Amino acid sequence: MARSPGKSFFGRFGVHIAVAAFVIIWTIPTLGILVSSLRAKDQIVASGWWTALTTASHTDAGRLGGAANQVEKDGKFLIMGNLFGAGDSRTLTAFGIKAQAPAEFPAGSVADLGDGVTLQVNNDGSYVMSSPVAFEGDRARRIYYAASIPPDFTAENYKTVLLSEGIGRSFINSLTVTVPATIIPILIAAFAAYALAWMRFPGRALLIATIIGLLVVPLQMSLIPLLKMYNGVGAFFGVPAKTYLGIWLAHTGFGLPFAIYLLRSYIAGLPREIMESARIDGASDFEIFVKIVLPLSFPVLASFAIFQFLWVWNDLLVAMVFLRTDADQMVLTARLNNLLGSRGGNWEILTTSAFVTILVPLAVFFSLQRYFVRGLLAGSVKGG
Repeated sequence: MARSPGKSFFGRFGVHIAVAAFVIIWTIPTLGILVSSLRAKDQIVASGWWTALTTASHTDAGRLGGAANQVEKDGKFLIMGNLFGAGDSRTLTAFGIKAQAPAEFPAGSVADLGDGVTLQVNNDGSYVMSSPVAFEGDRARRIYYAASIPPDFTAENYKTVLLSEGIGRSFINSLTVTVPATIIPILIAAFAAYALAWMRFPGRALLIATIIGLLVVPLQMSLIPLLKMYNGVGAFFGVPAKTYLGIWLAHTGFGLPFAIYLLRSYIAGLPREIMESARIDGASDFEIFVKIVLPLSFPVLASFAIFQFLWVWNDLLVAMVFLRTDADQMVLTARLNNLLGSRGGNWEILTTSAFVTILVPLAVFFSLQRYFVRGLLAGSVKGG
């Protein structure tokens, strides 16, 4: 029975809408991280990243100079200075002497503070406070002001992150952890997936069910028992704890269930005629696996490599458990976490660090993305 053209049209239209929605959902936060990473700290605090191309306004507070800074001129005592530092691009629009009214007086106007004391604050942040008698006391007067910040982009955040001590070493440490932790489970899972798909042996169905059950085991629940087991076996064989070998094995163990499940679904869907023809020609299972199955399974191998690489590269929990916290083994996520600080208030460092960490995964994804969809459709190809 032929399908209705209308249904086919609406089906394709719905797919396009869904794809566009996913692209927007992924692109907007990434764009926000990129824009915020190129903005100064004051701008990030004052306004959102979507206003980066417009002038933003914010209120702030500052202190004038103290009595020690006063000078006498024409019978009056003056305290002069600037609320802004050198290179500050802000423009002061108004000022006030109370927190409840930070924009009480326009910039450039003279405010009467009582007892003959006046204050003038200009657009560039310069001020002059005048008094007919000498100022006394060590405490400087606090004032409030409203300022506008023009659009300004800077690479200083990236200099802070990339040139910080230990970042380069941590980048190498992350690659040292991620590359083997991606390759090892692929090698093991490929052999296991072929055996579970095309070889007959007792307990095969039970083994498949066990692997599927391991997919739902929480990482946090098994992390400490796995560490104790590794330390116990390592102590027996004289292998020290907190080594790269331990974290490789940990990531391999956590990634194997999904890898075997994904690869078996794909390999089991390969045409049976190819396998039977190879066996008739006298090929062993190992030869069939190496010469036929592996080349045909490259899309699903690439798909799992993307998943595993992203997970291991962005991991912090497993690295903190299985590796030391010194500079020789600290991974990039841990280093950036330390650079950010315990309070987490340095948003310019946070956004820059986030964009730095996703550059390598993005490169891996786009280099293998043509195989990604084909790998996700594992098992959809059926043999005769």
